[in-house]
Amino acid sequence: MTDIASTAETQDAAPKLRETAFGMPVNELLPKLREERGLTQQQLADKLYVTRQAVSRWECGETKPGIDMLKLIAVTLDVPVAMLLEMPSEGTFCQSCGMFLAQDETRAHNADGTLSDEWCKWCVNEDGGYATDCTMEEMIEFCAPMMAQGNDVAPDEAISLMRVVLPELKRWKEE
Repeated sequence: MTDIASTAETQDAAPKLRETAFGMPVNELLPKLREERGLTQQQLADKLYVTRQAVSRWECGETKPGIDMLKLIAVTLDVPVAMLLEMPSEGTFCQSCGMFLAQDETRAHNADGTLSDEWCKWCVNEDGGYATDCTMEEMIEFCAPMMAQGNDVAPDEAISLMRVVLPELKRWKEE
């Protein structure tokens, strides 16, 4: 558990990096966020229940924190977890399933025939409607195994990641 006084101080700190930080590697972002809040590596480590050396390795880029640790870091530093996932704030991944839209052949087409910057071809129809009527949990259940395999992560990490990312996407914010 975090101590209430230090949590209040963290929440009162004005996050200066909000917009520019999306997509920044966590090893570059973490020390900036930590220092912005006036924390040493040891103080952050204590709040996260890890060693100072673990924080140091993350900041040096030797290792990366797992998704569950990133969630804890986000809460501790009062930033959106998506900021720590090295993902842009929007526009480069499907706003329904969260898949990166790096290749044109995975993008949906807009009504005017141009490629969409928001949707993959599996999530929306040609008329712009959702291709499948499903809940967010059903989307996670369907997509997590593919995400795990495609990104070489454990299935539970993929599920955990999707449970953090999907609620922030346009489709699920609308519901």
